[in-house]
Amino acid sequence: MTDRLRPAAALVAVAGLLGAAACTPGDTGDGGTSVLASFYPLVFVAEEVGGPEVEVESLTPAGGDPHSLELSPAQIMQLDQADLVVYSAGLQAAVDEAIATQAPEDVIDAMAAAGLTGDTAESRDPHFWLDPTLLEPVATEVAEQLGAADPDHAQEYAARAEELVAELAELDQHYSDELAACQGAVLITSHEAFGYLADRYGLQQEGIAGIDPEVETSPARVREVGELVRDHEVRTLYFETIASPRVTEQLAAELDVDTAVLDPLESPPAEGDYLTAMTANLEALTSGLTCGD
Repeated sequence: MTDRLRPAAALVAVAGLLGAAACTPGDTGDGGTSVLASFYPLVFVAEEVGGPEVEVESLTPAGGDPHSLELSPAQIMQLDQADLVVYSAGLQAAVDEAIATQAPEDVIDAMAAAGLTGDTAESRDPHFWLDPTLLEPVATEVAEQLGAADPDHAQEYAARAEELVAELAELDQHYSDELAACQGAVLITSHEAFGYLADRYGLQQEGIAGIDPEVETSPARVREVGELVRDHEVRTLYFETIASPRVTEQLAAELDVDTAVLDPLESPPAEGDYLTAMTANLEALTSGLTCGD
């Protein structure tokens, strides 16, 4: 976006503030370790691993779209002040630029921690956290980095990371068990945000829109989706929690099929946390997909 706040310009605007900042880097105000996470799934991991010893702040406000995030001068300042910054390269252009400009000393790229490198930002699906197994190495990396920043609590961070990894593994097993009869089922979503989930559990994702939900869906693509629905006896079209359901609902009405919600977990769920929202997603999948016996 041409009007997005550029980090370099913002740094000039807040140069005086940087010199007069009351807090030293990493100071949370109560002596705790500070973590700055770019959006909800990373906030969740940092909070679970960090526990009471850590203060976690999110760059993306609750209910906000992380893809279109714009950073304030104060948020850019926080990149220098946090003990640890956790982000996902390629998801948020403003965050990528700010990190490149500020170069915080202790930073985790969650995509790299999950082993997802080599793809271009334009072509890859950034929603890796919808495969819970890919959050496991992120939790481990967060624990290691927190332990280095705060050696007195390193054992606590490691223990909490192990507990979270076990919970993610249990969630993964639950998905595998419940979707075992759905291998090859067509999963039609409002846009292609569920590729990692589909790949993990043997589903065939087809987006009404592509990876970028802001790109207008062509009539040709709508016809293709209609043919997929008829050919594969699809019963449900899925739309997302923070996106408009209009196109999906119109198409479902034309095809006489149901709609249901899947949460891409880009923002905090209305109730519960990542684990409960992922469980709700699984329930929506098992009740809406066309699966075998």
